[in-house]
Amino acid sequence: MLKVDFHTHTAEDHRDFITYSARELIDRAAEKGYDALAITCHDALLRRPSLDRYAEERGILLLPGVEITLGGGHVVVINPRFSPRPKGYGLADIRSLRSEDGLFIAAHPYFPFFPSLQRKLVPLLPWIDAVEVTSYHNALIDFNRKAIRMAHLHGKPLVGDSDCHNLLQFGKTFTLVDAEKSLESIVRAVRAGRCEVRTEPIALGAMALLFAHSLTVEKARRIIENRW
Repeated sequence: MLKVDFHTHTAEDHRDFITYSARELIDRAAEKGYDALAITCHDALLRRPSLDRYAEERGILLLPGVEITLGGGHVVVINPRFSPRPKGYGLADIRSLRSEDGLFIAAHPYFPFFPSLQRKLVPLLPWIDAVEVTSYHNALIDFNRKAIRMAHLHGKPLVGDSDCHNLLQFGKTFTLVDAEKSLESIVRAVRAGRCEVRTEPIALGAMALLFAHSLTVEKARRIIENRW
């Protein structure tokens, strides 16, 4: 089984305010025994051959990925076959964006604090390969529950991701994938449901800090885009 995180962010993501670099995240992933990792900038691809080599030297397969804005919500795409648009896409675009060798993952679909699909998830499920269980949860606050119910109801695999914006989150939630250590094998395994979520709660105080940071980032982003 491979230890994988399909949804992470680093300082190279110009839409976020993050203090650690992609190399620092890769180092942390190696320390924690990860096999594969995707760095999913918002509406932009991070493609650097030197970064792929850096990850490989540390035993990490760096998966190509992006977190796109789709109809105002977020979808993580692994192995995208398109160039992301800075302002995102409409819901109907998902049909033309899909490819048979990629993964479309509904990111934090029912989280009220983030751009999430919410009620748009179910109509999109024919084109969604997996539903995300994210690290932002504890015994008192857990917006993953509805996502888990909907995935089970519609027969969609669940994947666990950190969506890390702070290294404190990383390693709390991840996916075990029954696959060989290659992009193609991982994609096939998730699509076939050969994956398991592993997650542990984040302490309430740390959760409050993470939510506060996320809200501040989102407000700053909207100011920059003249949407606030």
